[in-house]
Amino acid sequence: MEEKENRLNEENTSEEKSTLFDEKMKEELALMATKVDEIKAEVGKVIIGQDHAIKMIVAAMLVRGHILLEGVPGIAKTLLARMIAKTISADFSRIQFTPDLMPSDVLGTNVYNLKTSEFEFKKGPIFSQMILIDEINRAPAKTQSSLFEVMQEKQISLDGITYPMDYPFVVLATQNPIEQEGTYKLPEAQLDRFVFRLRMDYPTPEEELDILKRFDRNRSVDLEKEVKPVISAEELRALRNISDQIHIEENLLGYIAKLVNETRNNLGIFLGASPRASLAIMQTSKALAAIAGRDFVTPDDVREATIPVLNHRIILAPEREMEGFEVNDIIEEIIDNLEIPR
Repeated sequence: MEEKENRLNEENTSEEKSTLFDEKMKEELALMATKVDEIKAEVGKVIIGQDHAIKMIVAAMLVRGHILLEGVPGIAKTLLARMIAKTISADFSRIQFTPDLMPSDVLGTNVYNLKTSEFEFKKGPIFSQMILIDEINRAPAKTQSSLFEVMQEKQISLDGITYPMDYPFVVLATQNPIEQEGTYKLPEAQLDRFVFRLRMDYPTPEEELDILKRFDRNRSVDLEKEVKPVISAEELRALRNISDQIHIEENLLGYIAKLVNETRNNLGIFLGASPRASLAIMQTSKALAAIAGRDFVTPDDVREATIPVLNHRIILAPEREMEGFEVNDIIEEIIDNLEIPR
């Protein structure tokens, strides 16, 4: 009899804990939705449109990833990155990449101190919490390679000493895919350090009209100064923890594995995606579910995450490029041909 009562008590306690967890999760998801809306509102003071890009940048920060913004000149890539950084109450630095930029200009260097007769490390601009790298493809391979360790390990090693980066350490980089003169193709190993490559498109005619009206009415107002921080680094850490707790069914994990495996066996693809891409799709799917206020991942979350995660990690076969295909075309073909789990 006692054993039966103990078992019932344990079951009741377990149910109470589960209920409390569910209630707490609902509150946390509501908090996340509020914070994301506040970020959109603050950025929206300056940027019109680009709602999807803003959402995906927030998702990238939730999965501890770096973001590569790609698009033609004049569509506010740099401005968007700067405004997103302003919404986070954290140290911010901007690095303009140029052909003559050296690794020491980014990472820092040891400087001889005449007073102490010792070398002291002078930190470079990469030592910040939010870093905007403008026109990242303007710097040569030597400078690009200096970012490999810091973007992956969130630390740099110099003269046998390791210097860790401050949390959250997010790199927002921009590049222009059209203009090739004076640019350098990013190495595949570096591209793989970015969780997303987001392609920003032209605004719609309605959005462009809104842009003209806004800046006509506010000619004498510095709109950028109106953008205020809405979350701190510690609050971002809390939001990341919420995203990590989102549930994903095993059949969806299998779906992600099939998607990535198809990139390795597709005749139109020369180089397929690595397991790092699989992990990025899973983590991004969780983040998108959390942003939507759900504590579980849906197939639509996986499909939305797939293209920005994969579009810079795979290389088309030469014959497909000659036929005029783009990477996104092949990824969409793979997605359409795979059965959606129920």
